[in-house]
Amino acid sequence: MGTVTIGVSIAVPEPHGSLLQERRAGFGDAAAHGIPTHVTLLPPTEVDGFALPAVEAHLTEVAAAGRPFPMRLSGTGTFRPLSPVVYVQVVQGAETCSWLQKRVRERSGPLARELQFPYHPHVTVAHGIEEAAMDRAFRELAGFEAEWPCTGFALYEQGVDGVWRKLREFTFGGAVVPPQVGHAESIASR
Repeated sequence: MGTVTIGVSIAVPEPHGSLLQERRAGFGDAAAHGIPTHVTLLPPTEVDGFALPAVEAHLTEVAAAGRPFPMRLSGTGTFRPLSPVVYVQVVQGAETCSWLQKRVRERSGPLARELQFPYHPHVTVAHGIEEAAMDRAFRELAGFEAEWPCTGFALYEQGVDGVWRKLREFTFGGAVVPPQVGHAESIASR
C-alpha cells in the first residue's frame, strides 16, 4: 500500500469555509482550492497505508472522549517573520483544540510526533505568497467573524495531485454544546 500523507482537522462549516477558501485563492495562494478551510489538529504526517485502521481506531477513541464545544473565529493574525502565514484567529474553542491535538498526537498512539512549531489553533488564509498579498489578506479579513458548534473532526488524506480529501468524520461523544467557558479543563480532568 505504501506511505500516505494524512492530516486531522476541524472543518470550518459553510458558508464560512467556502468564503475563506475563495478569499485565500483571491490573495494568490495557489494551494487554496486543494485545502479545505480548517483548524489543524494534526499537520501533514506520513504514515504507512496499512496503519490507517489503527489511526482510525485511535481517532474514534479521541472523539469519544471529546464533547461538542462552541467555536468562534474573529480577526486576523500572522506568524511572520517566523513563518509566511496570515490566519484568522480562533478566539473561542482554542483551549479545546489544544487538548484535542495533544490527544491525537499521544506518545502511545499511532500518530505520535513532535511539532515543528508550538501548537496555535488558527485558520490559514494566506501562505507563502508575496508580502503585499499577505498584508492585504491581513487587512481585508481583519473584521471576519464566524461561530458554530464544533461537533467533531475529520481525517484527511493528501492525494498525489496535492488535494486534501476527507476520509472519515469523527463525531464527539456528547450531544450537547455546553455554553460555559473553560470547557477544555473539564474535559481534561476526566
